[in-house]
Amino acid sequence: MKKILVLGILFILPITVYMFFASGKDNFAKLPVLTPKVNELTGFKTIDGASVRFKDHITVLGFFGNELFENKGNAFNLAHKIYKKNRGFQDFQLIIVLPEGLQDESEELKLELRQIADTAQWKFVFGSSEAIHGVFNSLESNYSLDANLATSYVFIIDKDGNLRGRDEDENEGKLYGFNASDIAEINNKMHDDVKVLLAEYRLALKKYKANRDI
Repeated sequence: MKKILVLGILFILPITVYMFFASGKDNFAKLPVLTPKVNELTGFKTIDGASVRFKDHITVLGFFGNELFENKGNAFNLAHKIYKKNRGFQDFQLIIVLPEGLQDESEELKLELRQIADTAQWKFVFGSSEAIHGVFNSLESNYSLDANLATSYVFIIDKDGNLRGRDEDENEGKLYGFNASDIAEINNKMHDDVKVLLAEYRLALKKYKANRDI
């Protein structure tokens, strides 16, 4: 009797796993879209003059402002708890928006960040104050930039340029961004939400490949 029961479980388990992935649309909790279609980074360039964009990337976005090294601790928190753990994903990037004129400071900080992890997917981009306000305001969050064009909050942008976050956070209600100065919030809430978004795209890719094989 026990042998029959075990064989029955072994037969049912693969079917159950298959049904879970096949019906992922209904069973998998996606990270909510809070603001659709954030402004693209068309007014910004890297130190090498290259363009950057949200489209087709999973982006962590920050605004460190004129006093870059005042946000050094935030950069290290992100490097240890978010960037280092996710940089292996091909479409992942971390972008820090800065005003023009901070190119030298950004290179100095990047050298320090390289002691934590390779910085190929960590990008500092530069633009005018108007361009910075334009992108920040398009997030439609409940935060604001300070007089130095900075905020401690960082944001998750999906491959379609939508702001993702929590619409029923236990503390904040709608959680548009994550406080990079709060290591617990970055290590727990933000880390979990980035994992959810990455898993969402992995599941979508699996389903796409499965449909192509049919």
